[in-house]
Amino acid sequence: MEDQQPATGDLSDDVSGDTSEQAASVDTDASESDTDAAESSSEPEASDAESTGDDADAVVGFKTRRPAGRRLFVAAAVAAALFVGSAAFAGATVQPYLTDRAVVATKLRIAETAANAITTLWTYNPDNMDKLADRAARYLSGDFEAQYRKYIDAIAPTNKQAQITNTTQVTGAAVESLTATDATAIVYTNTTSTSPLTKNIPSLKYLSYRLNLKRDRARWLVTKMTTITSLDLTPQLG
Repeated sequence: MEDQQPATGDLSDDVSGDTSEQAASVDTDASESDTDAAESSSEPEASDAESTGDDADAVVGFKTRRPAGRRLFVAAAVAAALFVGSAAFAGATVQPYLTDRAVVATKLRIAETAANAITTLWTYNPDNMDKLADRAARYLSGDFEAQYRKYIDAIAPTNKQAQITNTTQVTGAAVESLTATDATAIVYTNTTSTSPLTKNIPSLKYLSYRLNLKRDRARWLVTKMTTITSLDLTPQLG
């Protein structure tokens, strides 16, 4: 029995058949791989699309917020405006208050000057009457100073001879009018006079004066004096 070898054509056919089957198998696998890859690549794209859609929905739902820096700037501006407004109001309130205090202080100084002037002018005794005009000069000015000195020089000899002692006590003083350079003041007094010629029985008088004053730098000086009231309260001996 002879061994039968396959013919050349059979080998070729077999080989070709096997090769074709292998190629077909490879092509099929490649196609399946490409299909799987395509499906895999399409799934992420779909997921990305869904994510993009979700993100779009989320962005639409957000509220617009004002930056914190702008809020702080607005708050600072409001606080500054309130501070300036309150400072202006305080300044407008304090200014009249300070002006009123200055006016009150000036009136007090004028009233004090008027009271001291009247006390000095009409308080004397035989021992100091010669120097009375000089003492009073510090409160007087202008023609009134000269008139007062002339009056005292005229009555001094008689009063010294009669040993008259005159004492004036101020009971009240007030400023009647006031400008930057001029003022008038009213002074109320009780005056007591004694003399050995009347057995030292006091002569009592209630006198009120109107004084005109003029400002001389920081001082106020009397330029005129008139008697408003003169009441003789001396007891009458029977």
